[in-house]
Amino acid sequence: MKKLLILFTVILFCSSFSPKEKTWVAIGDSITYLNEHLDETGSRVTKGYMTRVTEKLKNIHYINQGHNGWTSGGIAQEIEKLGITKADIYSVFLGTNDWWQGRPIGTLEDYVNNTGNNTVYGSFRIIINKLRELNKDAKIILLTPMQRVDFVYVNDMKNNAYGSYKEKNGQSLSQFADAINAIAGYGHFEVVDLYNKSGMTLDKLVKFKRLKDPKTGEYKNYPYPDFIDIPFNPSTDEYPYPVEAIDMTYDGLHPSDKGCQVIADMLVKVMKKY
Repeated sequence: MKKLLILFTVILFCSSFSPKEKTWVAIGDSITYLNEHLDETGSRVTKGYMTRVTEKLKNIHYINQGHNGWTSGGIAQEIEKLGITKADIYSVFLGTNDWWQGRPIGTLEDYVNNTGNNTVYGSFRIIINKLRELNKDAKIILLTPMQRVDFVYVNDMKNNAYGSYKEKNGQSLSQFADAINAIAGYGHFEVVDLYNKSGMTLDKLVKFKRLKDPKTGEYKNYPYPDFIDIPFNPSTDEYPYPVEAIDMTYDGLHPSDKGCQVIADMLVKVMKKY
């Protein structure tokens, strides 16, 4: 009887200190979407950032709400139709497509005054209002967009875009990161600042871009920033990021295994407190 009592006490003690199960809904664009669609990376990524987080934090289970190519405006517009469920933790990882599509950032007043889906600030207010409606006590984590160099889609080279080393529609990607940091500060949300604090800087995203030397026509490996003004023809040229060019990204935009691990480590640092 005494042994049973001791065993019961030990089990009770251990169970009282075991982490509580938590549900995490990750809202995002293609970087989040690809966690469940690794085949679309040309088999260049073996594990997405969400899988890596939950391997470290066993009590957290994720639901992928990544939508390929979407902006914060698209998410806000469809927020009632996406089937986002009640969760303990929400992360919002958006902004890079807003920049590329030239959406106006707006001002913090658009967020504060809930002015609608015409600016990035307004879009984030709509999204966060929905999350608060689902669970007013949920933890909310905002992630700023990553820096990016020239993107070339591994499965269709005609799908390409220049990097954040220059502005789009008169706006820099850093301004979108600043906006998300401002929203986090105002709303007292945790922020994972990938743009400024991840170490994934323009010179570390790819080791080189393989392009034809305009003078000789021979392929040459150009590191950043040397490749910026070198022409690329998706109809005739080879894919410019062979496997040996992979660094923090595998295509200039989407994180490689190395990049996914950086994102996961930064999220774990925040989420282990929950």
